[in-house]
Amino acid sequence: MNNIQNIMKETRIAMDRSIESTKKEFSTIHAGKASPAMLDTVKVEMYGTMMSMNQVATVSAPEPRLLVVTPFDKGQAKAIEKAIREGNLGLDPAQQGGVIRVPLPSMNQDRRKELVKVVHKFAEEGKIAVRHARTHGREVLKKLSGVSEDDVKHAEKDLQKLHDDFIKKIDDLIKSKEAEIMEV
Repeated sequence: MNNIQNIMKETRIAMDRSIESTKKEFSTIHAGKASPAMLDTVKVEMYGTMMSMNQVATVSAPEPRLLVVTPFDKGQAKAIEKAIREGNLGLDPAQQGGVIRVPLPSMNQDRRKELVKVVHKFAEEGKIAVRHARTHGREVLKKLSGVSEDDVKHAEKDLQKLHDDFIKKIDDLIKSKEAEIMEV
């Protein structure tokens, strides 16, 4: 049974997912030091299917400016190296004896600005997801039967406030991530 409370709850859950997804995307961008999470978004084609990095290799950061990728199947090192190179992260991996070393490029001003653009792209995707959740909630509200028009209008205002709060959360995430990236 759909009621206003359930619709608001489901909308909040959807918006929370958008924030979590945005945070996860942001975690793949590191300005200063290497982090295994940087390769989380890289997909590797293996055995005819696309797999995430953690399914095909272990990733470690033994030094601040270096990632080391150790494939579970050494025969797939070339495919993993290719996936990292083509992952739009600006990385240039090199394979040595079945292990892939991924040195991080030094951070010049241009590289930092590029990363900020990527952050804004991820943030915009998060904002779009929040807007979709609000729109979906609004559509479900309008279809409710046995609810007064005033209650629906009040709920729509609450939805809008929820939307604004989540958009602000994403804007705050952008600010802190930008500060992290631009910090020299």
